[in-house]
Amino acid sequence: MSTFEMKTHQIGKTYSHQHFFILNKGLNSGKPLTKPCPNCFVVTASNEEDKAMLFHLSMMLQIGGFYAYYLKGSVIPFITIDDCRNTLKKGLKSNQNIDFNLQKHIDAVSIISKKEKELKIIINKLSDLKMAYIKSCIKMM
Repeated sequence: MSTFEMKTHQIGKTYSHQHFFILNKGLNSGKPLTKPCPNCFVVTASNEEDKAMLFHLSMMLQIGGFYAYYLKGSVIPFITIDDCRNTLKKGLKSNQNIDFNLQKHIDAVSIISKKEKELKIIINKLSDLKMAYIKSCIKMM
């Protein structure tokens, strides 16, 4: 079972260990990030493999709505560091006996996320093409 440390990110601080960030405010609380933002926690792991596993586990927990259960606040919802840490630990614990299945799911989610990014790029290019076509039609009038 991998071990990790979670702290509140301080703007401008750099980290020497393998790390990623988890958003802690808004409806996307629990979303893992590669770059820091003002409202996030930092998760440090001992090696790259653990970091990647924790990152993808956090993504699956966020997409699955496991962090949303712990949202507090009426205007700007947020998740506490303890709730976030405990949710991530529960996710790890429930999968500790079946690590190979977790890795299989992480690989599948990674492939799906990569394809999703590719499709977003294609959609943006099609949107640009549509706008260019419309503008060229208007010039002809």
